[in-house]
Amino acid sequence: MTTESNEPKSRYLQHLEIITGPLEDKKRWRQYKARVKRLPENYRIAVEALERYLMHFGPADGAGAMAMYDDLAELFEQSAADGTPIRDIFGDDPVEFAEAFMANYPLGQYRARERHRLAGAIERAAGENPEREDRTKR
Repeated sequence: MTTESNEPKSRYLQHLEIITGPLEDKKRWRQYKARVKRLPENYRIAVEALERYLMHFGPADGAGAMAMYDDLAELFEQSAADGTPIRDIFGDDPVEFAEAFMANYPLGQYRARERHRLAGAIERAAGENPEREDRTKR
């Protein structure tokens, strides 16, 4: 059922991906989960907690999200290999770390767009920046 990247996909696979999403993203997700599972327990717990947070607030599209999760696994694999303490990775505020980490992956991040729209609307309403482009009309 697999096809080479230079071969066209069968109609069946095309229809299946319409319903389930790209099969390559599913493969990458399984690989990511396997990498996380191999981490020492305390690192795995930290990654899984961060993963839950990112699921709610991170990029929603497959490619952007998978790039983020691949980098997350790499960060924790390297940290585990170096013996970096969990608190040295996250700092004092895990939410601040998560937000800074997500900021590197804007693709598909509707929250950044909505924050920009909100700030622009409030600036216009307050008469602070009337020349700012109104992105809500797009």
